[in-house]
Amino acid sequence: MARFLKEGISQEEKDDADAKVRKTVEDILDDIKARGDAALKDYSGKFDNWRPENFRLSREEIDACYKQVTEQNIEDIKFAQAQVRGFAEIQKAALVDVEQETFPGVTLGHKNIPVNSVGCYVPGGKYPMVASAHMSVVTAKVAGVGRIIASAPPFEGKPSAAIVVAQDMAGADEIYCLGGVQAMGAMALGTDQVAPVDMLVGPGNAYVAEAKRQLFGRVGIDLLAGPTETLVIADDSVDGELCAADLLGQAEHGPTSPAVLLTNSEELARVTMKEVERQLDILPTGEVARQAWEVYGQVIVCDSEAEMLAEADRLASEHVQVMTKDPNYFLDNMTNYGALFLGPETNVSYGDKVIGTNHTLPTKGAGRYTGGLWVGKFIKTHTYQRITEEASVEIGKYCSRLCALEGFAGHKEQADIRLRRYAGINEG
Repeated sequence: MARFLKEGISQEEKDDADAKVRKTVEDILDDIKARGDAALKDYSGKFDNWRPENFRLSREEIDACYKQVTEQNIEDIKFAQAQVRGFAEIQKAALVDVEQETFPGVTLGHKNIPVNSVGCYVPGGKYPMVASAHMSVVTAKVAGVGRIIASAPPFEGKPSAAIVVAQDMAGADEIYCLGGVQAMGAMALGTDQVAPVDMLVGPGNAYVAEAKRQLFGRVGIDLLAGPTETLVIADDSVDGELCAADLLGQAEHGPTSPAVLLTNSEELARVTMKEVERQLDILPTGEVARQAWEVYGQVIVCDSEAEMLAEADRLASEHVQVMTKDPNYFLDNMTNYGALFLGPETNVSYGDKVIGTNHTLPTKGAGRYTGGLWVGKFIKTHTYQRITEEASVEIGKYCSRLCALEGFAGHKEQADIRLRRYAGINEG
């Protein structure tokens, strides 16, 4: 039976925090609906100390950002985007249009059509999350989205040059320096400065995720990608230093980022807990990571790999790093997760920044019913049908009887009128 050597915040406390976030987001979105750009300026000034006349960056402002980053920065961004683009192109190739005669005279098919416009959110208030520009903008570009806008908050009082460069290199058509709920509201609802989009994508904090949830329906969303989660599944084939580094590497995202160790070795669990404390004292971002670890961190000891698997599927964590003797056991059997990182050679940071898989992934258990952002999220699969007169008669007979069974007289007449017309043609 699974035992908790360390437990995190209770579900009741999580629910209370979520309720406060919901109310705050609802109020901000209502204000943006009512006051438009004036509300954007007020919230941007309040939360980010940023009140420009226009949130959209001009070509001159974008070009100026290139002068603020090094040639090595640009080469590194180019490399990372090439990896993301390459994998997205492989994924897109798996999406094919189909057309098939399914019954004599009946042809059915579907077409894969990209959405017309997308708003890509790039977090950047605490850290300039350059990689999020690759994950959303590059992938949308590969999908064939017609209009791609990108928005990120200011960093240290001005647009983050690195983020702007990455957004531009990725192919964004419009770039805005606007963050948080106000950015999501502007892109979904539209204002005088920002024409609305059809879909919102990208990760963010709890407020950004809640804004996406509340705006869903008015626009499409990729998924609810809230504060980062990581689960390290390990056995005695690895050591506590490595486990601690991989837990804290994600805990530094923010004070509400859960980091969980799941192991069948109590010795490894206890060594890792000590190692976490040691590394927290020397990690430059240790203050934030410590808050996350102390409030949300968990250490779970199981009796067997099968029990570890069951606990992992129950948790349905965003990132699952598997460092066991047989990581393929989890690849073959796990069903609930955002992304798997198999073996000690890889880690979540590779996926976050450069390797090519997308880092916008489901959180809060959403891995039970959805995967992460990928090129297919930007593509709608639409069906169509065509049919001959002869087939219309055959299908119509069944349709007429089934409509009568359900009591749908109007539906029945849609079939019957064709039976009268096309059966007569056939008989003549």
